[in-house]
Amino acid sequence: MISNIGIIGAGTMGCGIAQVAAQNKHKVVVVDKDKLQLEKAKAGLDKILSRLCEKERITIQDKEAILHRITFTTDLNQLSNSDLIIEAIIEKLGVKHDVLKDLEPLVSDSCIIASNTSSLSIASIGSVLQKANRVIGIHFFNPAPLMPLVEIIPAVQTDEKTLNAANDLIKNWGKTVVKCKDTPGFIVNRVARPFYGEALRIYEEGIADFATIDWALTELGGFKMGPFTLMDYIGNDVNYMVTESVFKAFYYDPRFKPSFTQKRHAEAGFLGRKSGRGYFNYINPEKNTAANKDKTLGLYILNRVRCMLINEAIDAVFMNVASPVDIDLAMTKGVNYPKGLLQWADELGLDEILNQLQHLFDYYGEDRYRPNPLLRKMAADKATFF
Repeated sequence: MISNIGIIGAGTMGCGIAQVAAQNKHKVVVVDKDKLQLEKAKAGLDKILSRLCEKERITIQDKEAILHRITFTTDLNQLSNSDLIIEAIIEKLGVKHDVLKDLEPLVSDSCIIASNTSSLSIASIGSVLQKANRVIGIHFFNPAPLMPLVEIIPAVQTDEKTLNAANDLIKNWGKTVVKCKDTPGFIVNRVARPFYGEALRIYEEGIADFATIDWALTELGGFKMGPFTLMDYIGNDVNYMVTESVFKAFYYDPRFKPSFTQKRHAEAGFLGRKSGRGYFNYINPEKNTAANKDKTLGLYILNRVRCMLINEAIDAVFMNVASPVDIDLAMTKGVNYPKGLLQWADELGLDEILNQLQHLFDYYGEDRYRPNPLLRKMAADKATFF
C-alpha cells in the first residue's frame, strides 16, 4: 500500500509530479537543497491551483487540501516514512548516485526508489543501491499534471513486486501507462528522433526551408506542431543534448546522428522561444520565411519523415523495447502524434513503407535508411501489426 510519496527535486517536473500525487490524496514531501527553489515551487503551485479554481476545475477547499498534503523541505530525513520516492533532479549520473546513497539508509527496505530520468539507464542509476530490486523508472512528461503518458521502466535489477506496485499506482492516478525496456530514450525519445533528425537532414540538403518542412508535417501530415517549431519550443540546446545522448548511448548508430545545423544554432544562442530566436524569429516574426505550399514537395517531405518514424517504431518492436500497443500509445499520448505509427504503417501498407525506405537506402547508401528486418519480413508476408 503506497500512501506517502517523496519527491527529490523542486523543479518543474518534481513540482508537477507532487501536484499529481497530492491531487490523488497522497501525503507528499518535496525535498530540494535550494531554499529559493522550494519557495519558487511553492508559489508556482499555489498559482497553478488558483488558476484551476478560476476555471472551476477544483474548489477553493480542494486547493487548500492539496497544498496541505505537500511539505516543502531541504531536509532529506523527512523522506524516511515514504513508500515511494521519485527523484527528478539534474540528468547527471554522479549527482543522482550521491543523492541515492544518502537516501537509502533513511528509508524502509520496502520503499520503492524511482527515477524520472528521460535519458539515463535505470540500471546505472540503481547500481549504487544496496537493495537495487526496489529501483524503477517512472518517466512523466511535461507538464506532468496535464500529460497523460507515463513510461514505466524496470531495470535488470527490478523485481516483479516493484514493477507491479509502480504500475498499479500510476494507473490509479489516471495516467496512461506503457512498459518499456531499459534502453536509451525508452519509447518516446527513441522513436521520435527521426521527426527532428530527418527534418534537419532535408533542410541541410537544400530540399526545403524550415517553414516549408513544418507546413508539410502539420498541414499534410496532421502533426500538431512541426519539427522546427517543436525544437524551438523545447529549446535547441535541450533537444540537441538529448539527440547527442541517444547517439552515444546507441554506440554511434547512424540512425541517431545529430545535425550540425542544430549544433550551430545552439552554439549561436538561437535556442528557440526562450531566447527570442531559433529556427524562427520570435521577436520579429515578420522576418520569418513563408512556407512553399507546393503539395508535391510537401508530400515528399511528409513521406520521408513518416517512413523513418515508422521504421524506428518497428525497430522498437523488433528489439522488444515495448509491445506494438504500448508503442502506439506512447507516441499518441506522449507526443500527440496524429496516429500511432504502427497503425499508420498498417494503413499505408508495409510494402509501401519498405519501398520508400529501400529507395532512400539505395540512393544514399547510408545505414540510417536501412529497412528493419521485421519490416521486410512482414511486408513479404503481407502481415499487419493490428
